Amino acid sequence: MPSQYLPVLIFLMIATAFGLGALLLGELFRIRRPYAEKLMPYESGNIPVGDAHVRFSVKFYIIAMLFVVFDVEAVFLYPWALVFDSIGMYAFIEMIIFIAILLIGYVYAWRKEAFVWD
Repeated sequence: MPSQYLPVLIFLMIATAFGLGALLLGELFRIRRPYAEKLMPYESGNIPVGDAHVRFSVKFYIIAMLFVVFDVEAVFLYPWALVFDSIGMYAFIEMIIFIAILLIGYVYAWRKEAFVWD
């Protein structure tokens, strides 16, 4: 084993011992006072009703993914807009292509009625 990795190994051992030690101390010294109300599942102050394994429509996930895609678009547009004066025409054309690809995806999602909320 190369001697340059010895400090890293020692650090990993100390970090692991600290983490496991903290968990062990918490388990040994915590106060245990279980009662029915404390052990009951809790959801926003309401008593839970029904099964916890409720199936959601796929449309919820599609809307969430579309939101993430268009949010990422905004993340890429903001720094580009800040340096627009200094990046030149090549970067402008690249951004037009980027927006066109996202627009094609938007039109595709629209035609597949991914934005219809039933």
